[in-house]
Amino acid sequence: MISRQFGPRITKDGTTFRLWAPAAKRVDLVLDGQHAMQRGDGWYTLHVPGVGAGARYKFRIDDELDVPDPGSDFQPEDVFGPSEVIDHGAYAWRAKEWRGRPWQDTVFLESHVGTFTQDGTYSAMIDKLDHLVETGITALELMPLADFAGSRNWGYDGVLLYAPDSVYGRPDDLRTLIDEAHLRGLMVFLDVVYNHFGPEGNYIGRYAPTFFTDAHTPWGSAIDYRRPEVRAFAIENALHWLTDYRFDGLRFDAVNHILSNEGEIPMLHDLSAAVGKLVEQTGRHIHLVLENGDNRASMLDAAEDPPRGKFRAQWNDDYHHVWHVMLTGETGGYYGDYHQSPRGGLARALASGFVYQGEQAAFWGGIPRGEPSGHLAPAAFVNFLQNHDQIGNRVFGDRLEALAPPEGIAAALAVTLLAPTVPMLYMGEEWGSKQPFPFFCDFQGDLANAVRRGRRKEYEWAYAKYGDEVPDPLDIETFKSAIIDWNARNASPGRERLALVRDLLAARHKHVAPRLPRANFGKADVTDDGLLSAHWVMGDGSTLRLLANVSDKEILAASNVAGTPIWGGTPGDRLPPWSVFWSIGG
Repeated sequence: MISRQFGPRITKDGTTFRLWAPAAKRVDLVLDGQHAMQRGDGWYTLHVPGVGAGARYKFRIDDELDVPDPGSDFQPEDVFGPSEVIDHGAYAWRAKEWRGRPWQDTVFLESHVGTFTQDGTYSAMIDKLDHLVETGITALELMPLADFAGSRNWGYDGVLLYAPDSVYGRPDDLRTLIDEAHLRGLMVFLDVVYNHFGPEGNYIGRYAPTFFTDAHTPWGSAIDYRRPEVRAFAIENALHWLTDYRFDGLRFDAVNHILSNEGEIPMLHDLSAAVGKLVEQTGRHIHLVLENGDNRASMLDAAEDPPRGKFRAQWNDDYHHVWHVMLTGETGGYYGDYHQSPRGGLARALASGFVYQGEQAAFWGGIPRGEPSGHLAPAAFVNFLQNHDQIGNRVFGDRLEALAPPEGIAAALAVTLLAPTVPMLYMGEEWGSKQPFPFFCDFQGDLANAVRRGRRKEYEWAYAKYGDEVPDPLDIETFKSAIIDWNARNASPGRERLALVRDLLAARHKHVAPRLPRANFGKADVTDDGLLSAHWVMGDGSTLRLLANVSDKEILAASNVAGTPIWGGTPGDRLPPWSVFWSIGG
């Protein structure tokens, strides 16, 4: 457990309640009545003897408005109801010796709790953990859990960042999921959002308006991390998930919308350093991963252990985009920045990480985007062919399987899962699921109507073309359509795709992962007809080599590939369409 400024603190004789409310003239604790709280330095504090876990409470602001605790540990009646005191030390962990796994072992599966199973709960996910282990997945990544308004949401509209949403179960249900994962050797990561709050259920602006700046992100007011209390709110939140729930790592959403608004104080640097202290104290493996549209290589260091201000890796959208353009031919939106030479972009991503390393990007307003990244370790990049954004931000939430030839996808998987970067799959991708993942939420009234209007404006062309066929994000059937069908993995073609992914990951764990520490980027080239070749110098001094035909036509190629084959066998002088060959040697 950690000492927190925000949220209730259970003591030997009761519970201490605290609220940072510098703009409030009076704050009362509403518990078994109304109790005046004591003010000091913008904080309101009250210790109540005899009160412990299970107590439900609210704060009354200036005798006008009852609000939940922004540091609430649980909201059993959603964001508008009372907060519940939770004793984080009461859970009896079974995986007591678990200290995590080193970064080189990581193979991610990103998932959404509500659509991962028919029940949509933490408890229901436990039955699927053995499948992950058998497939070769080593890290289950959960989309955001912070309490949001309504009964269904992607999670990026969270407003009570310390409280896992009650729609998925109670806090100990989440702990049990993580405990069971650890007993199976699985890491569990959590996606956290520190760039904005959701549009419904956030009252902080009423009693602490200086929590925010005048600037805006695409999703709401920017958070002012120049203030010590605000910075502490985020850092303590990260430590809360890592200690009270024993997550093995965090993925930070869209941090470029934090960086551009935080002024001179590097909150993310401070957060990384705070996690580093936790690592030193506990001896655990804890991994921090960024999503950062600015491609700032200077924030990354896969080998910094413990963290001292940097981050293990970044989601590499560039890698996804070049494959998507190659496989689908789509060039709209941000794909337009990759349409000139997607194969060349793939070679650059394999050779040095980012595609954009300072070049001008039209979609980003023609400004230079990114920093040189070839000096980083390949493991500083999390590469993927699908994720929640790239599926869910499409009009129908359609997956790559509905857009691209299966032979091309299989080749892309063979490259992605054996490259010395860190691979990630999206739930169901391991068997080629075609289940859509459309945008969905559960807002009411004016906000619900505003969401509908916003979607119609953003996808005006789709509504003009498809009309009522476009999914309504507020309709519960849209949510239900995203629940993955686990039976599909047992029938063709899901059975064959799952076997392919299992074989690829088995080869990765045997031949690639042990050599990842101290591995370096090498070189990659691609010809006009689609002959891709690449190599990397691995940590043990060996060379990992890739030869592939990333086209739908047979091509000629030299067959003298050095090293011992680890995938695809020995290539001949004619490479079939979408064929992939890996070898390793001196």
